[in-house]
Amino acid sequence: MTTDAASRHPHSQSRNRHRILRRIGTFVSYAGLSLIALLFLFPFFWMVSNAVRSNTEVLAVPVRILPEEYQWGNFVEALVSLPFGTFLLNSFVVACGVTAIVIVVSCLSAYAFARLRFPGREGLLLTYLSTLMIPQVMLVIPLFLLVSKLGWINTYHGMILPVAFSSFGTFLLRQFILGIPNDLDEAAMMDGASRLRILVRVIVPLAMPAIGLLSLFTFIAQWKSFLWPLIATSGLEKATLPLGLTLFQTQQGTAWNYIMAGATISMVPGVILAIVLQRVIYKGISVGSGFGGR
Repeated sequence: MTTDAASRHPHSQSRNRHRILRRIGTFVSYAGLSLIALLFLFPFFWMVSNAVRSNTEVLAVPVRILPEEYQWGNFVEALVSLPFGTFLLNSFVVACGVTAIVIVVSCLSAYAFARLRFPGREGLLLTYLSTLMIPQVMLVIPLFLLVSKLGWINTYHGMILPVAFSSFGTFLLRQFILGIPNDLDEAAMMDGASRLRILVRVIVPLAMPAIGLLSLFTFIAQWKSFLWPLIATSGLEKATLPLGLTLFQTQQGTAWNYIMAGATISMVPGVILAIVLQRVIYKGISVGSGFGGR
């Protein structure tokens, strides 16, 4: 009995040592992830912190992490000082319009590249994806000339249509559709379904994780877009929120606290959308087959 206990004792110590090392490794991993999360969240904390300060304290040296006096009225002042409701409405219309068109066009083109067989498909896809390498600033002048010739300056369709096509969305959805078995399409075709009906009734419901991700990325990108709305508008009537916030910069100075307050308010729609789509987002990230292809 004593010999057996002694022989088992080293194994018990080894298991305890591995358990302790595993716990230490877990603690270090969580501590590292928490530190990275704090680093990413600090700019948002700093924005909110400056949003509730006086403008003098924002520029004061030395810098204080927390405001000396909280001025929650900055949010109200930011809302009433400018036509904030108009800016929000314009941003919402443009972001939703671009997102809707991107989803529809990306679904149609992605299904065509993933399922249809036609001559030159791979070359056309490569050409289509090569547009991702063109910087947006190189397209601004041609797009402005086109929109100006059509008389679309300072209109919603002039702000939406030129940026409402995404080769990235096509690539993302194509890779996801490639992971969906062809047997589903063949079964639907045997029941007499057309290609369009297969896309709407079979492919789109299965591709909702990728569509949700694309919707979130597109909406946020257009919500915070500054360059194209600046070029496509000529007044406050169709100005979006990023353009509106620049009005706090005047010859008398810059009201940084109001800018930070307005920026904090502008984050709310994106945060709400991310919360609503979080299950779809997690599912879209975890589904490896959607990005692996066949």
